[in-house]
Amino acid sequence: MELRELIPAMAGLMSITGYETYDAERLTALLQGFDEDITDPVGNRILVRRCGRENAPKILIDTHFDEIGLHVSDIRDGGFLKVEGVGGLDGRTLPSADVRIYGKQVLEGVIASTPPHLKNKDDEEKVKPVSELLIDTGYPTEELRELVRIGTPVGFTPRYTWLQNDRLVGKGMDNKACCAIAAHALRDIPAAELAGDVYLVFAVHEETDRVGGTAVGGFSVEPDYAMVIDVNIGHAPGSKEIGTVEMGKGPSICRSAITDRRLTKMTEALCERGGIPWQRCVDAVSTGTDTVSLHLVGKGIPVVDVGLPLRAMHTYVEMLDMTDAEYLAALVRAFVTDKEIGEVFA
Repeated sequence: MELRELIPAMAGLMSITGYETYDAERLTALLQGFDEDITDPVGNRILVRRCGRENAPKILIDTHFDEIGLHVSDIRDGGFLKVEGVGGLDGRTLPSADVRIYGKQVLEGVIASTPPHLKNKDDEEKVKPVSELLIDTGYPTEELRELVRIGTPVGFTPRYTWLQNDRLVGKGMDNKACCAIAAHALRDIPAAELAGDVYLVFAVHEETDRVGGTAVGGFSVEPDYAMVIDVNIGHAPGSKEIGTVEMGKGPSICRSAITDRRLTKMTEALCERGGIPWQRCVDAVSTGTDTVSLHLVGKGIPVVDVGLPLRAMHTYVEMLDMTDAEYLAALVRAFVTDKEIGEVFA
């Protein structure tokens, strides 16, 4: 499967935090070419490519697989559901969104919104918290109670659109687009070219817990060095220049107090030698990614933090540029095949 097909196929799976294994069989069908495929007790998916050499370095590529979503908190008369948010949701983006309710069977719904001609001035200025929103299912109340329970997960409807200049729009690309890119990059590399044994971790619980599943994955693998890949905020008109990166100009590499300076510089140099466009970003204290916990696992893990530019993050219309996706795939391939990095950190 080509990368432009793999990204929406993987992003379209249901993986709301806490339900990362919901579509495990469908995910397995998308993951070919690995030597081992392990699911650990907390739900992390660990895919292994072995280089075939004894005492080889262990290289960890971390990409979290969970996505934002909702949980049903109450069932109301008229076929309506109250919900609570899972992860960082903005109440301004949710009214009128198409959703799927993963009950005894998958139900379609829409987050209710008040028509403009029924709003007063105060309503227009007020942003409702997620807990005050309702999902309209169209079901009779008693039938709905048979199909849905309190705590049932709710996700955005997987719908993907290609815009001009090879830009893809849809839900769940934070961070399953990076999962797809890393898997695509790793599975076809000849074993002899790998700088060590490579462990690709699809980590759980990142959206709700900065310790997350990546700490468990780090303890399991005990890598010599690691790359954390997550999305980064793509610049758009009106957004701040500081803290955002340009679309179409390659992945970002973060300078931070919690990233390894030497590994970061070597990764930047790797891009320069390989002709891979990249962008520098700065997050002086914390990257807001799995790096936060991973670098402190065990005796400490040298980590470089890499980002895929993404617009409209944490919405159902997230946008990526396939140019950035291809550049990121090239960087992953270069990182896991670079013998110099392997010799320095082994």
